[in-house]
Amino acid sequence: MPEHDDLKDFGALNPETHHETSDVDVRAILCFVVIFLAFAVVTHVLLYFLYHAFVKEFRGDVQPARTAIKAPAQLPQTPRLQPFPQKDQNGNPISPNASTPVVDMDEMRASEDEALKNPGWVDKQKGIVRIPIERAKQLVVQRGGKP
Repeated sequence: MPEHDDLKDFGALNPETHHETSDVDVRAILCFVVIFLAFAVVTHVLLYFLYHAFVKEFRGDVQPARTAIKAPAQLPQTPRLQPFPQKDQNGNPISPNASTPVVDMDEMRASEDEALKNPGWVDKQKGIVRIPIERAKQLVVQRGGKP
């Protein structure tokens, strides 16, 4: 009885083809594993001795880190953070402090807008003045882009 009955109808039987007995070179893999483990052991032994050599060399030299700035003897009064504003029923701010992040930002923007829109002295002794931004733009256009 032939070995490949299921293939006799197709004529696909090839007598020269046979099953591989070994697909992997086991000797090469074992050599790799042995070399790898030996290298790992040697590396760890060297690191162990290197660590102990560094410990002996630097044992007395290490000082604990110290802070350069000492804490103030007395803390400022609470609250130390700016509170956010609270509003009453009419929308008016009610806050224990007038200076809040929102108020500070509004004041800063108002002062910057004033500096942009109004002339003023930058340095009176040196004769340096500040002109409004719109006038400065007109001067730049008149001079052809040269300030």
